[in-house]
Amino acid sequence: MTADALVYHPTVSHYLRFIATTVGRDKLLRTLQYFSRFYAWYLFRTNNPPRLIAPFEAIKKQFALTRKALRLGKNVEHFKAAAAAMDDTKARDEFLRYCAVGRQLGYAAYLTLDMATYLDAAGIRKFDSAKRLQKEAYRAWFVGLLFNTVAGLYTLWGLRQRAQEVDRADGEGVVESKKIERERAATNLQLVSDVCDLAIPSSALGYANLDDGIVGLAGTVSSLIGVWGAWKKTA
Repeated sequence: MTADALVYHPTVSHYLRFIATTVGRDKLLRTLQYFSRFYAWYLFRTNNPPRLIAPFEAIKKQFALTRKALRLGKNVEHFKAAAAAMDDTKARDEFLRYCAVGRQLGYAAYLTLDMATYLDAAGIRKFDSAKRLQKEAYRAWFVGLLFNTVAGLYTLWGLRQRAQEVDRADGEGVVESKKIERERAATNLQLVSDVCDLAIPSSALGYANLDDGIVGLAGTVSSLIGVWGAWKKTA
C-alpha cells in the first residue's frame, strides 16, 4: 500500500516528465558540474589531499563532455528562433525584438563553434585549432548573454513605467498591477541567471579575473534557476 502510494504519487509522475526532457537532464548535469567545480576549488584551497579532490575534478570534466554531446545539433533551434524573431514584425517593442535576434544568433554561433570542438574534447580526433574555436565559442556566448541582460534591464524599465501608469483604485488596475509584479519577478530571476552565466565566458576569455570558486558558484546558481524553470514547465 505504501509502495503504491509512492509509485503513483504526482511528484513521481512530475519527476518522470522532467527527467524525460533533454533540458531537464542537462540542467541537472550542469548543476552537478559547476558545483563540483566550486567544491574541487574549495577542497584545494583548504589543503585537502588530491585523492579527495580527484572525484570532483572528474565529475566536472566528464559532465562537461556529456553536456557538450547533448548540445550537438541544438544550434539549428537557435538559428530558427533568430529568424522567427527577425520576421516578427508585430512585436510590441522593436528594441526587444533586435535583442532577441542578437541573443539567438549569439547562442547559435556559440553552439556551432562548441560543436566543432567536440571530437577534440572527446579525444576522438585532436586538432590544433580546437582551443581557438572554443575561445570564439565563449565569445559568442558572451555576446548572446549580453543581449539578454540588456533586454532584461530594458524590460524592467518598461515594467516600472507601466506600474506608474496603473490606477490601483479600480479592479482592472489591481489585476494589471499583479500581472506586472509577476512579469517583474520572472525578469529579475532571468537577469540573475544571465549575470551569473556571464561570469563563465568572462573568466574563460580573461575579461574578468575570477577563480574557479566564483565561477563554480555562479554556474551552480544559474543552473538551479534553470532546473526550477524546467521543473515548472513540466508540471
